[in-house]
Amino acid sequence: MTGFDRAAGHADTAQGPCVAQQGLLPVNDTSVKHRLTAILAADAAGFSRLMAVDEGATVTALDAARRVFRDQIEAHQGRVIDMAGDSVLAVFETASGAITASLAIQQGLHAAARAEPQDSTMRFRIGVHLGDVIEKHDGTVYGDGVNVAARLQALAEPGEVIVSDAVRGVVRGLAGLVFQDRGERPLKNIANPVRCFAIGWAHAPSPVASEPGTPAAAAAAAGAAVLRPRPDIRRAASGLRAAPGALPAG
Repeated sequence: MTGFDRAAGHADTAQGPCVAQQGLLPVNDTSVKHRLTAILAADAAGFSRLMAVDEGATVTALDAARRVFRDQIEAHQGRVIDMAGDSVLAVFETASGAITASLAIQQGLHAAARAEPQDSTMRFRIGVHLGDVIEKHDGTVYGDGVNVAARLQALAEPGEVIVSDAVRGVVRGLAGLVFQDRGERPLKNIANPVRCFAIGWAHAPSPVASEPGTPAAAAAAAGAAVLRPRPDIRRAASGLRAAPGALPAG
């Protein structure tokens, strides 16, 4: 995993994605503005291992995945901040736009890779948070909102979307959207625990629920609500595959 090493002021850590550094901007800097926004952070699962098997095939798969991300982000009033390495950072005008885009992305990636073996496909974890950010004139963003979104994606299963309670509070009335409570979780470098939820559209195939050994599969076996992306949102991504024989993503 390359982490969120980008112009937004992120720095690598040993535990999951990287987060925005704090206190880097002077408070009287007129080139920045504070605003409440929905933040999407994503990272490819098992990217380093896929690269070790076949760099060319993995880069091709990553390029295809980036097209899916960009198309859906822009289609839902979002803006890509960066796509450094195997990570994606984006902001949205609305939380509902971020949610709809995230689930459409996962459905598009899943549909494109359906014919490939599970252990040779590139899958992404996605986290979404609603929070304050500091935005510079060049569009880069900083702040705890970015940090929380990055930490949430690290909690997701490959192919899954995890959101904060702040997001749930404003999109809970969205028709067909269901939530699976994952409880309060301590997040690295975040002062207070954050309650998080896995999300999906009701009555649609799930990219993760059928995979043995995952929490989603265990929840389905126990009779819990299975979270599934909506089937009518699909985006083709030809060539979305990594090298045959790659180790399972993790």
